[in-house]
Amino acid sequence: MERTIRVKGKGKISVKPDTIRLNIEAEGTYKEYFLSVKKSTEHTNLLRETISKAGLDPQNLKTSHFSIDTDYESYHDKDGKYQSRFIGYTYTHNLYIQFPNDNEQLSKVLYQLANNEVNVEFSIKYTVKDVDAVKNELLGKAVEDSKTKAEVLAKAAGVSLGEIKTIDYSWGELEIYSEPMHGMRLDIPKESSGAYDIDIEADDIDVEDTVTIVWEIK
Repeated sequence: MERTIRVKGKGKISVKPDTIRLNIEAEGTYKEYFLSVKKSTEHTNLLRETISKAGLDPQNLKTSHFSIDTDYESYHDKDGKYQSRFIGYTYTHNLYIQFPNDNEQLSKVLYQLANNEVNVEFSIKYTVKDVDAVKNELLGKAVEDSKTKAEVLAKAAGVSLGEIKTIDYSWGELEIYSEPMHGMRLDIPKESSGAYDIDIEADDIDVEDTVTIVWEIK
């Protein structure tokens, strides 16, 4: 029977965010379905114009989710019983745009959104542009950690490590971001000077990943 040792290794690093991801949610409710579709298109075009005014390429404003659903409200009838009635069709459009981590640029974008005709909610995530480089560094450290632990265990057991038999890695999506601001509505005075006074220094992002390696032991 082949003798093996199975060890899980963990890689941990802290990375400095170099990219801002601005998530924008626009929503509107209208009595007619076609009107909800029409208004959602108009509002998207307005948001693209807003992004352009802030000095960013409107083509970089991407959709992450779009839906139109029926909307109802609850009420008490004359007998005091709960009933529901149709309000209209609600569109929800989630968009995002990414740009370099720059407070001045962020200030301009938020100011333009605040003075835009479309009511929006937003959240700000700080992330990194080269996600693959971070993933690769993490994997390297996880493998090193697994090997170090395996060598310690093998020495303590009076055996030596042989060839690697298997490497088990989940390949799941690794999220690399911090989110100091989220779910906020913009309320900036119209008489502002064209930018919002923002001074945010995002923390380094702590990320980790694991890998499990099986060695032959001799």
